[in-house]
Amino acid sequence: MKASLSIFICFSLSWTRTQTSERPNCYGCDEDLFCDCSAKNFHHIPIVPTDVLSLDVSYNEIESIYQKDLTAYTELRTLKLQKNKLSMIHQEAFDSLHKLEELDLSFNELENIYSVWFSHLRSLKHLNILGNQYTTLGSVALFQFLKNPALKKLQFGNTFIKDVKQNMLLNIVQLDELTFVGANLRSYETGSFQMAQPIRAVTLSLQGLFQENPALVSKILRDVSHPETSLIIRDISLMTTKPIQTLQEVRQGCTRRLSFQNCSTTDEGVTLILKVLDGSPLSYIDLEDIYLIGRGWWQKAQQTHLENLHTIFIHNVEIQGFIGFSSMLQLVFLLKHLTKISVINCTVFVIPCITTYFLRNVEYLDLSQNLLSDITMQETLCNGQCYMHNLNTLNVSHNSLKSLQLMVHLVSGLQKLTALDVSHNDFLKMPQDCNWPVSLRFLNVSATKLHKVTSCIPLSLTALDLSQNYLTAFHLHLPKLVELWLTGNRFISLPEGGQFPSLQMLFIQRNTLNMFNKSDLMAFQSLQFLEAGQNNFVCSCEFVEFFKGHVDHLITLRDGHHSYVCDSPPSLRDLTIDKAQLSVFKCHMILSVSVVCSVTVVFLIVAVIVCYKLHVFWYLQMTVAWLKAKGKPAVYSADATLLYDAFVSYSQHDAEWVEEILVPELESSEPPFALCLHKRDFLPGRWIVDNIIESIESSYRTLFVLSENFVTSEWCRYELNFSHFRIMDENNDSAILILLEPIAKETIPKRFCKLRKIMNSRTYLEWPQDEGRREEFWHNLRAVLKRED
Repeated sequence: MKASLSIFICFSLSWTRTQTSERPNCYGCDEDLFCDCSAKNFHHIPIVPTDVLSLDVSYNEIESIYQKDLTAYTELRTLKLQKNKLSMIHQEAFDSLHKLEELDLSFNELENIYSVWFSHLRSLKHLNILGNQYTTLGSVALFQFLKNPALKKLQFGNTFIKDVKQNMLLNIVQLDELTFVGANLRSYETGSFQMAQPIRAVTLSLQGLFQENPALVSKILRDVSHPETSLIIRDISLMTTKPIQTLQEVRQGCTRRLSFQNCSTTDEGVTLILKVLDGSPLSYIDLEDIYLIGRGWWQKAQQTHLENLHTIFIHNVEIQGFIGFSSMLQLVFLLKHLTKISVINCTVFVIPCITTYFLRNVEYLDLSQNLLSDITMQETLCNGQCYMHNLNTLNVSHNSLKSLQLMVHLVSGLQKLTALDVSHNDFLKMPQDCNWPVSLRFLNVSATKLHKVTSCIPLSLTALDLSQNYLTAFHLHLPKLVELWLTGNRFISLPEGGQFPSLQMLFIQRNTLNMFNKSDLMAFQSLQFLEAGQNNFVCSCEFVEFFKGHVDHLITLRDGHHSYVCDSPPSLRDLTIDKAQLSVFKCHMILSVSVVCSVTVVFLIVAVIVCYKLHVFWYLQMTVAWLKAKGKPAVYSADATLLYDAFVSYSQHDAEWVEEILVPELESSEPPFALCLHKRDFLPGRWIVDNIIESIESSYRTLFVLSENFVTSEWCRYELNFSHFRIMDENNDSAILILLEPIAKETIPKRFCKLRKIMNSRTYLEWPQDEGRREEFWHNLRAVLKRED
């Protein structure tokens, strides 16, 4: 039994190591601790930094998640695993992810969803299990082991699901969003989607069920229809009576917000929908990605009562034969109650003036991404005599308008207009003067190919968007402006802040800004937020120092420091300004040069003083002279050029002994010795070092009279050094030492290193104080002075 257990443990450890070794590394992590490991062809959960906050491993080939794969990532907030091949998840795989808020397991191959997976996910707010292969949900609650989960958004269902049971949402207190896909659903237990507190938004994609099983659809709609719930119905055909009749549950549930997405219908279908919803409190209807067959003949619905309907949002509607579409006068019963209308990307090229006559209550009108032109815009706004007197917001962006001056004329009569969006048109130029409504506060003229801004801009504006044009300067005075967008232009510097005393937010990204400084920002009296990243910043010393140390004290950079990147100099290109490092010499060149020059001057002065004190220059000159004399014959050769038997080197303080005792004794002896004394034999007017060198070179021996006075004599030191050069260079014994008085070697200064070496390596004669021994001294001295034949 013990052997079997040991084998099992060893096998388990080996299997665990194998799984760990197979896991790849993923290095695609940014400074915000987000690791993008998607679409890497991984077959296992990759290894990433343990402090990761968001991990995206979607679009890989992962089939299994093992117990230890995610254990280390306790700080994880978001985990995306969609579009893999997941078929197995260990029951404890997510147990360590206590801080996880979003988990996406959609579009994998999971055949069962186990509540134990989520038993420790106390912070989970968003769960997506769409598009897997499970066929039943709700037999056991998704959060069976977790009371009062924080879940706010749940997406589930697929084309295989057959049954939904009551336990589905058990223990979930409040959902903000619920998405269900169940095209092939066969069984639904009443109350499965019903909660104590209504879900704020429900999206249903039931496709053919509206035709095949309207009773089942009615049960679902009955549970989710509520005045506080926004209901979105997707992917259906509303061309026959059956699917439309199920909408009675929506009316009976008093739903106020209803959306149809990716649907197809006809004129008759629209009429029937209006009749089914007759008398409902519906206040908002949304039509997106709709395919309509018909010409808008809906007069049969004129007797319906939808007085509460005030908002219509229509987006991406394809109308078969839209050129023959009616003016919607048949919908006058609806139009006269509307306050907000959005008709976006619906190939609208004109709204007849007679139609706008009935839009007297409209406050918000969005006609963006259509086919409006200058001519049709005149018809839509009744050539400046528009009846939409309550209109405060008008959006005609992404059309084919050419004349800004005409647009000004058409809206001038809208006295309540506060926001106008004419962006993404082709105005090219701006008129000099414009007569805008005095109520106008927001104007968007972005992406209109403007090269210059004129005084056409109204002084009443609090927000102005001039992004994505070709502007290089902006000198207007706008005293009430609070927000200014200049992104994507050609500004090389910030606009003059004094022109905008009330400006609080400035957006000037993607221009050609080189830098900005404290005075530029201080010129804006009220500026609080700035977005100026993604420009061509020159990372000079002043700008880098200001950006790192002062900019955060003056302003809040809403786009973050990471958006501010150096463009030059080349050595710093693509580095964020926070990471730019410039040399002290470059940043403080004048100071650095001054310091270097001062240090150099001080060094030179000190060097000169030291050289002077140590007589370095004399030594250099003597060395040069010795090098020149190096090629001369050796002193010990019997050459006729040796004029003297000895050169006497002595201190001036010992001159009495030399002149009265040494010289007479040697020069009067038989044979006499020729001595060279500096006092009598040096040529007057010559450099003394030249005299020393020539005298030593012309002498057979060099006689040093050593005493305490000799040690303190600099001239004697030069003579000693030069003689030492000759001794060391020519390997001769030309130097003779006479010790005139006792000198302890330890007392000789260290600078007399040559003398120390000679005294250590050569025998010297001592001048005896006893007269009886002096004859022996002279005998020895004459012997060493005697030349060899």
